[in-house]
Amino acid sequence: MLTVTERAACKALDLAQKQKVPAILRVGVQAGGCHGLRYVRKFVDAARPNDHVWDVAGLQVVCDPKSFTLLIATTLDYEPHVLRAGFRFVATTTKRSCSCGESFAV
Repeated sequence: MLTVTERAACKALDLAQKQKVPAILRVGVQAGGCHGLRYVRKFVDAARPNDHVWDVAGLQVVCDPKSFTLLIATTLDYEPHVLRAGFRFVATTTKRSCSCGESFAV
């Protein structure tokens, strides 16, 4: 299962409030990037019927079934550091990943 840290959830809630969008964060995997697959995250209005749905610190996280299987043993965190601030996916099951952390291969 994908783990979303409380720090990432709190930052996402803050961003949703600033952008005036629902606090529903879709996470997933799409084809693309330098290693064939890339992580995606975006705010959405609602979950889809077959989505996996869970709550982290008041943030609703949704993920499609295919992406869910690729995100097993992955953590979404937020790094608050000045030089590297941003959301980061950290996976233990990938064979390769790029230095930016947004693209990977399984």
